[in-house]
Amino acid sequence: MNDKVRESAAYHPRIKDWPEDERPREKMIQHGLLALSDAELLAILINAGTGQITAVDVAKTMLTQCRTLKGIAELTVDDLKTFRGIGTARAVGIAAAFELGRRVNVEKFDAAPVFLSPADVAARYTPMVRDLKQEVFMVASLNSSNRLISEQTITTGLLNSSLTHPREVFRKAIIEHAASVILIHNHPSGNCEPSDEDVRVTRQIVEAGQIIGIPVHDHLVLTASKYTSFAERGLL
Repeated sequence: MNDKVRESAAYHPRIKDWPEDERPREKMIQHGLLALSDAELLAILINAGTGQITAVDVAKTMLTQCRTLKGIAELTVDDLKTFRGIGTARAVGIAAAFELGRRVNVEKFDAAPVFLSPADVAARYTPMVRDLKQEVFMVASLNSSNRLISEQTITTGLLNSSLTHPREVFRKAIIEHAASVILIHNHPSGNCEPSDEDVRVTRQIVEAGQIIGIPVHDHLVLTASKYTSFAERGLL
């Protein structure tokens, strides 16, 4: 192989050398976001390639290894940095973009919704937790009309009584004169069946709520696509 052929084989055009209507940014401006593939949208976040690979190449590698955008959304900053061409700044930017997407899903709902059923609760909180790799335990405080007053994350990690003391669960509810609370936590495993510890901790919190006069209306265990309601199961 002569030098000219060898040089041609090694050459990998940069995105800025592509025809203008094929470059992700220009394509988006001319034709809109829907005209872009997942890899092209991700490439805009990545911004630039490295060496002889373009940002689109990096994006395609990520999608191939993670299979879906949801798979990428579940990655931590450290996970993202394992891909060639993704440093700390780019990893943070990608993680932030997916988090914004999750928050947009949450904002689709009323900022102070009325919860009339477990499905209402699941609709609000599933987008918040569906991509998390750790369990989080949240408390929603409600007024007498079952309208949301506030929500807070009490613990991150496996649900257990040493971390979810009733005083932490009810502290804000008492200050805000809440009429009731709903407990929410996720199972990243995808299995929404409550564990024995889930049931034990819930009953401890329910008993405390009865004493202080703030009943626990429900406890939902959420996965990415399903939920279990303690109230519907008769577990409260």
